[in-house]
Amino acid sequence: MSHDVLVAGETLIDWVPERAGPLEDVAGFERRPGGAPANVAVALARLEGQPLFWTRVGADPFGRYLERVLENNGLPIRFVERDPGAKTTLAFVTHDETGERAFTFYRDGTADTRLEPDRIDDETLADCEWVHAGGVTLSSGSSRAATLDLLERAAAAGCTVSFDPNLRPALWPNVGTFASVVGDALAHVDVCLATAAELEALGFSGDSAAEIARATIDHGPPHTVFVTRGSDGAVGVASDDAPWPADVVDHPGFDVAAVDTTGAGDAFVAGAIAALRDDQEPADAVAFANAVAATATTAKGAMAALPTRDAVAPLLEAERSHRRS
Repeated sequence: MSHDVLVAGETLIDWVPERAGPLEDVAGFERRPGGAPANVAVALARLEGQPLFWTRVGADPFGRYLERVLENNGLPIRFVERDPGAKTTLAFVTHDETGERAFTFYRDGTADTRLEPDRIDDETLADCEWVHAGGVTLSSGSSRAATLDLLERAAAAGCTVSFDPNLRPALWPNVGTFASVVGDALAHVDVCLATAAELEALGFSGDSAAEIARATIDHGPPHTVFVTRGSDGAVGVASDDAPWPADVVDHPGFDVAAVDTTGAGDAFVAGAIAALRDDQEPADAVAFANAVAATATTAKGAMAALPTRDAVAPLLEAERSHRRS
């Protein structure tokens, strides 16, 4: 079977609190599979693809659980590495009364920091049309060099390369280091998907999301930038260098009864990749990605709530009907 998308990055355990409040006041947590690239890979599988996924988990009960989750979600485990000398990363999530999240990571020398360069062979990259990675594996360990190596080799192999900075301040005590390392990654990136705050941390500025995206493109080399805005939708900007029509798109998102926003950004990333690979133009890609993200918020759990195309279709059809009327 052909696998024309490769996703790379961390898989970890999210411990989600039973209620809002500081970590020291929360007594109970629910175990959930997590990691932004893992969510993206599963989301692509739900959208009727079957991406390859390169990750590394510990040879411990949590790692075995995550391997089973990935396989049960239709992902081949060819590049799911088990590290005999490291534990699986744990992330404790807390929410304040406004819903804002904060993360406390147990990630010192854990498996996802120990990815190694050259583990993805040239033949695999030659068969891939698209490679996607996130910024967490750039934050520490040999995974920084491994991620940069993959992006460089993917670009050289002619793959479309996409990237999500996924800034987690707890993992980047020095924002300058974040900007420098992610800047090295962006040198190989075609499509960047980020929040305005993440792009501003990289040194790009503007009075609107579209201006910030344009500043990112003008700096180069990404030719396409999507700026996500949560419940307010997203902006997409594509330059004349993009293989799809140049455009500036501002989509307001979809009004849904949100239950859990965890993983919505990852759902958006997967929706954008799926749409662009289906040769949709930027306007349709942003709309589809917003619909995937919105649908993902209507049930609990980052992975569990990731939708199929059939689940997303009603939102898109309702939007088309509204435009016709």
